[in-house]
Amino acid sequence: MTRAVSVLVVDDEPAFREGLRQALKQEGFLVFLAADGEEALEVWRAEKPDLVLLDVMLPRMSGIDVCREIRSVDDTPVIMVSARNEEIDAVVALEVGADDYVAKPYRVRELVARMRTLLRRVNVAPAAGDEPVGVLEAGQVVLDRERHEVRHNGELVQLPLKEFDLLALLMENKGIVVTRQTLIDRVWGFDYVGDTKTLDVHIKRLRAKVEANPESPELIVTIRGLGYKLVG
Repeated sequence: MTRAVSVLVVDDEPAFREGLRQALKQEGFLVFLAADGEEALEVWRAEKPDLVLLDVMLPRMSGIDVCREIRSVDDTPVIMVSARNEEIDAVVALEVGADDYVAKPYRVRELVARMRTLLRRVNVAPAAGDEPVGVLEAGQVVLDRERHEVRHNGELVQLPLKEFDLLALLMENKGIVVTRQTLIDRVWGFDYVGDTKTLDVHIKRLRAKVEANPESPELIVTIRGLGYKLVG
């Protein structure tokens, strides 16, 4: 019997929390609940959910701090949620390692689609005959798909899922310009409707981890008006 995919829902509004639990349960998810930041970390450590749906504004410990704590030790997929619909929330959430960002109010169907897209990147194997090369190298960067590891100058680098996928896609196309739209479609999904600045934020974070000088990148270069290219 296939194990149910588990989701940790973190929100301080009881009615919203319970409503989302029921909706996700109907979609086949196993749902854990937490009402504040500290409880979220306790449940996350105890249950090890497959995905975390995390509100930005929480009592005792903010969602931003919870995400930062999770990212310091693990690459569990995290989707941040905020009712304020402010761009600063999205930027900060992505900078601390969230994989995606959703503003309230949202349609549950859209949320579930994003969750499944994110989970597919973790769990679904490539189609037969289309399996990518296991280990990719560019300069001092080595990416190992099977181990889901990236090393820079021999040192292990912690990358959230979308940063890992971005780097893998760029390394697969080393020396070739990959357009912004292609990167968004391949990493976020063809149905992605968010701000394209999300891509720039992730590239900035990725450069900070794999470039000798992130302010003057030599590995992941911007091709103005087109997209990005990895040189090595």
